[in-house]
Amino acid sequence: MNTRAIVPIIVAVLAACAGSARSQGKAGRFEPPKPSLEFLARFEVALEAPILELGQIETLGRRRVIPITGGRFEGPQFKGQILNNGADWQLVLADGLAQIDTRYALRTDDGALIYIQTRGFRHGPSDVMAEVAKGNPVDPNRYYFRVSAQFETSAERYRWLNRTLAIGAGMRLGNAVVYDAYVVR
Repeated sequence: MNTRAIVPIIVAVLAACAGSARSQGKAGRFEPPKPSLEFLARFEVALEAPILELGQIETLGRRRVIPITGGRFEGPQFKGQILNNGADWQLVLADGLAQIDTRYALRTDDGALIYIQTRGFRHGPSDVMAEVAKGNPVDPNRYYFRVSAQFETSAERYRWLNRTLAIGAGMRLGNAVVYDAYVVR
């Protein structure tokens, strides 16, 4: 095909695209919804078993497996216990950033089982994080500890959790992590 034949095709395609963009601009005066937060529950996660230090994993970081040994959760729509069956498969980078990756199970007070996975980050000034690592009480406003949470359950009364995204802000307290989770609406 010669260049003279291609030019009208290009002009037609560009005109069609411009017309489409103009019509979408007139009809599509929408904005993405602004999310809001609704309190879901406070999670008090016990970490009372020894940490398994796997060591430096090539260039990824230092892998740590922190067993989750129990705890409680309570919110307006559900409450219960955190089971002794999960862990935080944490990766700590050279700059001290901890990548949180927990997986564990919950049992509600009415007997339903719920799987939860959280992913997030914990970081802060090195002196503050050194105190956190020692288990000393540290004001959680002095470091960043945020997670997202997703759930799975077959319990009919809690099926809404399967389609819920939550975010949380946490703190490390010795042999426990405490975080408040909020449903993103």
